[in-house]
Amino acid sequence: MRERRRVADDQLYCHFITFSVYRRRRLLELDPPKRILLGVLNFVLEKHVAKCVGFVVMPDHVHVLVWLPKTGELSKFMHEWKRQSSLKIRAWYRDEETNYFSKFGEGDKFWQPKYYSFSIDNQSKLEEKLQYMHNNLVRAGLVDRATDWPWSSARWYASQYSVGVKIEWVD
Repeated sequence: MRERRRVADDQLYCHFITFSVYRRRRLLELDPPKRILLGVLNFVLEKHVAKCVGFVVMPDHVHVLVWLPKTGELSKFMHEWKRQSSLKIRAWYRDEETNYFSKFGEGDKFWQPKYYSFSIDNQSKLEEKLQYMHNNLVRAGLVDRATDWPWSSARWYASQYSVGVKIEWVD
């Protein structure tokens, strides 16, 4: 029998979250879907009075560091973000890039089911995860420097340059 994965959400941790596009399709390769994803993130952050410590949007997956003011809210937060963003991104593809799905089909799902969450309870681990996700862009060969990628919080940390999402550090 398969063991159920448990997500710790019983204390006020900052959560390092990773989730992927279904079957690692590159549906976040174009800029408008990334904008939609971040727009929905802003909405869900505001609704949950949450804080985004950092993020990276890759062509086929997302990393985010999120702090929520109440325990037990992470699954609601993620469900809402993934659901709303998938509906809006699919609608954009149907309206604006009608041939895009012809390569591999629209598919049943936009996001891979579930997500990976790692609870962070100290500053050094938070800094480590932030560096890891920003450097992921360089390791993937998308840019030479993390600050060159506009779909990441790296530029905000380097020069306080607006990245479309309010970035807030948590103590």
